Amino acid sequence: MYNATEQFAEINKTGYDSAVKLASLSLEKAERLTKLNLQAAKVVLETGVYSANAVAGVKDVQEFFTLRAKLAETGVQNALGYSRGVYEIASQAQADFSALAEEAWASYTKGVAAWVEKAAKHAPAGSDVAVTALKSTVAATTAAFDQLSKATKQVVSFADASMRAATANAATAAKATTKGRKAA
Repeated sequence: MYNATEQFAEINKTGYDSAVKLASLSLEKAERLTKLNLQAAKVVLETGVYSANAVAGVKDVQEFFTLRAKLAETGVQNALGYSRGVYEIASQAQADFSALAEEAWASYTKGVAAWVEKAAKHAPAGSDVAVTALKSTVAATTAAFDQLSKATKQVVSFADASMRAATANAATAAKATTKGRKAA
């Protein structure tokens, strides 16, 4: 005998498992971001202490301007490092969440397809049109998700390349600016 309730229970169990994985990933990424923020706070504190001591030891104007350029370069490098860290965590989280979504979607569509097949076998006579329409809807939805997934991956890849290029350009510009100040 055909029991649709068991199949729906299995689909729901898969959804529950995906939700647990999502919660676990979220906590892992939050923990990494918290560690990065604590590390950044330590760096800011150490830099502040170093800067205060260095400024207190300045003896002339030229030394002050040299120190200012050095501190500015250090600040920019620290900000770029922090930005890279945040971006890497966010990028990894996006990749992990996308993989989880794809896995969940594949499992869901597999379960729905199995349900449709079993329902089709036990469908009353004359319901061929409805079963065919249901199969067609499932296939179209799966194809649409696949296309959306491919487009999303392309956008993410483009954004990643753009972010890396912008970070590299910012680092180069910061170095050029501080070298220009040192030469002046």
